Amino acid sequence: MSKDELKPASKPTLQELKPMFIAATKAARAAGRLLKSKAAAKKRITYKGKVNLVTEVDTLSEAAIVSYLAANFPDHSFLAEEGGMRKSGSGFQWVIDPLDGTTNYAHGYRIYSVSIALRHFESTVLGVVYDPNLDELFGAIENCGAFLNGRRIRVSTTSSLSRSLLATGFPYDVRESRNNNLDHFSNFAVRAQAVRRGGSAALDLCHLACGRLDGFWELKLEPWDTAAGALIVKEAGGKVTDFGGGSFDIFKKEILASNRKIHREMLKTLALSQHQTRRTQRTRYSQDVLRSKRT
Repeated sequence: MSKDELKPASKPTLQELKPMFIAATKAARAAGRLLKSKAAAKKRITYKGKVNLVTEVDTLSEAAIVSYLAANFPDHSFLAEEGGMRKSGSGFQWVIDPLDGTTNYAHGYRIYSVSIALRHFESTVLGVVYDPNLDELFGAIENCGAFLNGRRIRVSTTSSLSRSLLATGFPYDVRESRNNNLDHFSNFAVRAQAVRRGGSAALDLCHLACGRLDGFWELKLEPWDTAAGALIVKEAGGKVTDFGGGSFDIFKKEILASNRKIHREMLKTLALSQHQTRRTQRTRYSQDVLRSKRT
């Protein structure tokens, strides 16, 4: 096989993406209606870890989304939270979170969403996030801007971290791992105007895109948590990187998103924990040396 044959096909045109975007919005709204209709019912809850839960509604929502999209685009692949990966020969892959904010949903706390993104080879080309409780549909097609219920949205103009409203979340292994975001949370809490923890990364990213938030960071997220929201932030004029300022990829375990204006300050704040860790290690080493001399 020649090198040319290994190269991805050219990017899909807007004309090609429009029906896919419409299908994604229909699937997200239908799944959102399903979630909302079952929100008050007693839920059967199982656990994928100590605090990582899943309800039967997650599975129902995902099945409805995949069924609808597969019927319309039978040659497309799927990567979904509950059902894993379904491959095909197509360069298109749907990345789906049928219920982002499952813990909130299980407790009756009405902050959750449906997130659907479409990737073409290595690029996310469209994204949709739907909040069924507020009937807010966020969406973006690559290079076409970001929208909320059909209206163009932009990130905020807040220019300093001390005046910024931020959002974050904590990983499911927060009880077991030292790399649990508590260090970053402490550093941002005393430098930003305030920090919120909503429980749906997809919604946090969309609230950043429309100017309700100024920055967002989190670690140990999965591709379906960030694929749609990251594109929406970029298309709204925001910036998305990893914690070191490098390029963001949905398969990376770090995401830093901002309105651009506070990005450098956020990077500096994230770097503080590395310095604090080194200082703690040096202190412990000195203490160990002193103890050994005494003995």
